[in-house]
Amino acid sequence: MGVMTDPNFSRPGAVDLSSLTDSSADSSGGYVRQVGEADFQELASLSTQHPVIVEFHSPRDTSGPALSKDLAELVNAGAGRYLLARVDVDAEPRLAQALQVTAVPTVVALIAGQLAPLFQGTRSREDIASVLEQVAQLAVANGITGRAQPVAGAPSDEESEAETPLDPRFEAADEALQAGDYARAVEEFDKLLTETPQDAEVIAGRAQASLLARSMDFDAAAVVKAASERPDDVAAQLDAADLEVIQGASESAFDRLLGLAAVADPDDRERIRLRLLELFEVVGRTDPTVLAARRRLSTVLF
Repeated sequence: MGVMTDPNFSRPGAVDLSSLTDSSADSSGGYVRQVGEADFQELASLSTQHPVIVEFHSPRDTSGPALSKDLAELVNAGAGRYLLARVDVDAEPRLAQALQVTAVPTVVALIAGQLAPLFQGTRSREDIASVLEQVAQLAVANGITGRAQPVAGAPSDEESEAETPLDPRFEAADEALQAGDYARAVEEFDKLLTETPQDAEVIAGRAQASLLARSMDFDAAAVVKAASERPDDVAAQLDAADLEVIQGASESAFDRLLGLAAVADPDDRERIRLRLLELFEVVGRTDPTVLAARRRLSTVLF
């Protein structure tokens, strides 16, 4: 089961969150909390500020603890990029049924109040980290740039900052992102790049902010129509590729631009190459679609 590809974050089943009641939510500390039915409306609200990862587990599942440990450690290492909400399906059978959870472990994401499947069954720590990174990138691409607050029982602010200090270099860029001023965020990342031009985190942040700045005024239907009617129009195809990445269809975006690059003149080919490199950063350097597209790009260019 892959990361979200639907631009509307289609739910695995129709769910009336307001009807879920009567449960308690024990804290697990850090950015991890135990949740039940009564908490889901709150989680949906929080997901408009930052991604919420929901893990459905069972104490009877002998393979589950290792995955739960890796997932919790990776979420906590994000220092607020996500909140992990854990649901014991044995204690919350009605919630599991409502969300059509048929096996454990099952992990989904809540973004902007919508559920999207991530994976079912065990995964390696590397795979989990890759999925979480894709969730974070998709959230940013949809304008969701807030940070989760540590849940009750977590270390104090001073202790938390001592364990996972936020990088002060990104303060101005983060402030611009949260204010929706994506052009200013790009400028702040550019300043950082003059100091550390090879910093992967800065490069990725700049790429995400640039995508947001370009797409602020997108009319999705108009972008699709223009790209369909003008297959040789580089600007129209670049917009369409941006839209596809925002919607999670990165492979389609890469195919679109690589096909165009193969027949473009040198100047246009360079524009396409630069956009591809930027979109590679948005999707993630280790993503399989990025690795495959990089190989194809080398063939097209040389």
